[in-house]
Amino acid sequence: MRRRGLLPAAALAVLLTAGACTSDDDPPEPGSSATPTAAPDFRPGADGAGDPYFPKYGNGGYDVAGYDLDLRYDPKTGKLTGRATITATATQDLASLNFDLAHLTASTITVDGAAATGRAAGNELTVTPAAGIPAGRAFTVVVDYGGTPDQLENKSLGNGGWIRTADGGIALGQPESASTWYPVNDHPSDKATFALAMTVPDGLEVISNGVPGPRATKAGWTTWRWSEGSPMASYLSTVVIGQYRVTTSTHDGKPMIVAVPESMAATSPAATSLARTGEITDYLASVFGPYPFDANGGVVVSDKRIGYALETQTRPVYGDTFFAGEPNPGVVAHELAHQWFGDSVALRRWQDIWLNEGFATYAEWLWSEHDGQDSAQKLFDKSYAAFDWSTPPGDPGAARIFGAPVYQRGGMTVHALRRTIGDDAFFRLLKTWTTDHKDGNADTAQFITTAEQVSGKDLKAFFDAWLNGTTRPAL
Repeated sequence: MRRRGLLPAAALAVLLTAGACTSDDDPPEPGSSATPTAAPDFRPGADGAGDPYFPKYGNGGYDVAGYDLDLRYDPKTGKLTGRATITATATQDLASLNFDLAHLTASTITVDGAAATGRAAGNELTVTPAAGIPAGRAFTVVVDYGGTPDQLENKSLGNGGWIRTADGGIALGQPESASTWYPVNDHPSDKATFALAMTVPDGLEVISNGVPGPRATKAGWTTWRWSEGSPMASYLSTVVIGQYRVTTSTHDGKPMIVAVPESMAATSPAATSLARTGEITDYLASVFGPYPFDANGGVVVSDKRIGYALETQTRPVYGDTFFAGEPNPGVVAHELAHQWFGDSVALRRWQDIWLNEGFATYAEWLWSEHDGQDSAQKLFDKSYAAFDWSTPPGDPGAARIFGAPVYQRGGMTVHALRRTIGDDAFFRLLKTWTTDHKDGNADTAQFITTAEQVSGKDLKAFFDAWLNGTTRPAL
C-alpha cells in the first residue's frame, strides 16, 4: 500500500460558450482544456480487497487515512456504543463503499456531513452517499453504531475479535478482528492511523495502541485516550479493558507502558519477562534498525478462551497459538520483532506471512544467543533435523498461515539466507529492508530483489528451495 497522500483532485470539464470554438491549430484559450475530462463513472466499491487467500477481507475503491473512535463500553451489559470517524480517499469514482462490520448495527451515517444510507448484509456495511465521490477526492465518513460485540468464527484460524471478560473486554486476533468493534477496511494492505477514546466505568483500565493521552472522569465513568500516528494494519488495533496494573515510564525518549492483570504476581514469569521490554528492544534495534513507533511496551492478558496473550504496542497476538504457559523473554523478543517485521513493514497479502513470522521466530533465536542461551545455529540445527518439509512457507494455504512451516521453516529460511550471503550482507539487508519500507507494505518478491541487490548474488534457486520446495533444502 502506498503511503497516505491525496491523489490529484479530479479536473472539472470546461464548458465552452457559444461562438468560442477554436480550430485544431489554434492554441487553447487561457484556463481552458484542450481535451475535456470524461464524466465520472460512479460504481460501487468492491466488497473485498481481493486477497488470494481471503478475497472478501477488506474492501476496494478507497484508501483509509485514519480511524478516530469515540466509544463507550459497559461490562455489565456487554454493550458497546459510539462513533467512528473515518477519513479516506477515493481510488475510483465511488457510487457506494463497503466497510467490514460484524455483530454491530449502524444507526446514523454521514459522508462529508451529508446524510448517507447504510445497508447491512452479513459482516458488510454498504454506505451510499448522497452524491458520488470522484476518484482522488478525500472524504470523511461518520458512523454512529452500537450493539453487543462478539468474536468472528473461523474454524481453521481460531476466533478473533471481541471477547467479553468478567471485568471488561479484550479485542484482538488475526487475520481479522477489527470489524467486531468498529467499521473498517479490514485488510493489512490498507494501513491507517488510529485514535481511540474509550469510556468505561471508573476503576477499570483501558490499554490500546500507541501513545496514551489525557483521561477525563465524569459521573462515574472515565474516558481513556490512545493514538497511533504511524499507519498500521487494522488487525493490529486492540483494546484491553479490565483490572490491570499499569506502569508508565519512558525508554529512549518514548513512552513505555507495560500492564499485567492485577491478579498476576509482580514476580510471575509473564511480569518479569515483560519488564525486560526495553532491554530486548535495544538489542533488536541494533540488529533491525531504529525502533519504528512512537511508544513501546505491552500488556499481558489471560482468559480461558485464549490462554495467555502478549500484546505489544502495535501488535495484538493470540498467546496460546504461539506458546504454552506464560510469556517468557523469547516471546517478548518475538512480538517486539513484529514492530519491524509485520507492523512497520506490513503485508500486501496474507500468503507472504512468512515475512512476519519467519523473522519474528529468528528474532527469538538471535535473542536466545544474545542472552547466553542456545545459539541461533543450534536452534536452526534442531529444527532442520526434525522438520516436516511438505508445506512450503511461501504458499502455505489459507488454513495454515499460522502453522509451523510459516514460523519454524520461515525462521530456518532466514538463517539459511544468512549462511548463504554472509553476516555483513545479511545484517545490512535487515536494516535496508526495514528502512526502505518503513510505514509501508511489501511482499516476498520485493524482499528477494532487495536481498539480491544487497548481497550481489543470484538467489532465485535459494528462495525456490526454501520458500517453495516440498523437500528438505540442501545446506
